[in-house]
Amino acid sequence: MKICVLPGDGIGPEIIEQAVRVLKALDLKLEMEEGLLGGCAIDAVKAPFPEATQKLAKDADAVLMGAVGGPAWDNNPRELRPERGLLRIRKDLELFANLRPAILYPELANASTLKPDVVAGLDILIVRELTGDVYFGQPRGIHVDPTSGERVGINTMIYAESEIRRIARVAFEAARKRNKRVCSIDKMNVLECTQLWRDVVIETASDYPDIELSHMLVDNAAMQLVKAPKQFDVLLTGNMFGDILSDEASMLTGSIGMLPSASLDENNKGLYEPSHGSAPDIAGQGLANPLATILSAAMMLRYTFEMEDQAVRIEDAVKKVLARGYRTVDIFEPGTQKVGTKAMGDAVLAALG
Repeated sequence: MKICVLPGDGIGPEIIEQAVRVLKALDLKLEMEEGLLGGCAIDAVKAPFPEATQKLAKDADAVLMGAVGGPAWDNNPRELRPERGLLRIRKDLELFANLRPAILYPELANASTLKPDVVAGLDILIVRELTGDVYFGQPRGIHVDPTSGERVGINTMIYAESEIRRIARVAFEAARKRNKRVCSIDKMNVLECTQLWRDVVIETASDYPDIELSHMLVDNAAMQLVKAPKQFDVLLTGNMFGDILSDEASMLTGSIGMLPSASLDENNKGLYEPSHGSAPDIAGQGLANPLATILSAAMMLRYTFEMEDQAVRIEDAVKKVLARGYRTVDIFEPGTQKVGTKAMGDAVLAALG
C-alpha cells in the first residue's frame, strides 16, 4: 500500500510527522514516500505542484497531506501561489468528493464558542463537491472593459448535471451509514446554476427512497449551523458553499485543529488532510494540534484501504487522549494538561496500546 506524503508548509511537517508515527505504530505494510507541494515546492523548484510530485501522487494508493500556503507567497503571481498546487492535485487526481466530519468530543464541549447544550453530541458530515464551481469554471480572470476602461473580475459558477449527480450519490450513500438524512445546500432563488443543482439532487433522490432529503438556501444554512447545528446529519454542498460552511462547522467542535477530511475519486483513492491551514504564526514552535491530521490518517485507512478496525483503533486512541485531559493550546482550558505537538503524538501512541 503506497502512500504519498506531502508535509507542505507552515505547521504541515510537524503535524504530518505525528500522523506518520501513528501509522507506523500499527505495523501495517505501508510504503510511504515524501514529495513537495505548495510553498516549499515553489521555493525548491519554482512550481507549486512539481512533475515529480504529480508522478508520486498518481502512482500512490493514497495521499496524506499537511497544509499549504502562507504570507511568504501572497505576492507571487497567481500561478506561483501554493494554493494553485492544491487545486491542481485535486483536479489531477479527479478528487471530486470532499468529506468533512464535524464531531464534538464530549470533553471539548466547553472549547466551543457556542453553549454546550447547543453543540453537545454534534455529529455532522459535510459532503462538498471539489472539482467544479467558481474555483474551476471558465471564463475567469481580470480584464479591462473596452467601453468603460474599468478593470472587471470574472469567475464562472458552472456545474454539469453529471457532476451534481455523482456528488449527490456520495452524500446519499454516506447518509445510509448514518441517520439517513441529507440536507442539500443551494442558492436557487437567485442562481440558475444552483437551481439545476436542486433539480438534479431531487432526481437522484428517487434512487434512495430510504433517505430523507431536505433543501436549504446557503445563507439560512450558515445561520442554522450556529443556531441549531444538531438538526443536520449529512450536508450536501457545492464547492464554494462547502468551503465556507465546512470552516464554519469546524468551530462548532472547539477548534479547526480537530477536523480531518478526505477528498476521494470514484474508486476511493483519496487525499487526506486536516481541515485547517498552515498556521505560519506558530510554525516551528511545537504548538500545533496534530489530532486532525492523525484522524485524517484514520479516514485514509477507512475509505481507501478498507481497514475499518485500524481506523477505529486510531479514533479510539484520540478519544482516550482527550478523556485523559491532554490538550494542545487551541483546545486548552483550566484543569487540563497543556502539551505540544510531539507530546500529543506521544499520548496517542501510548493510547494505541
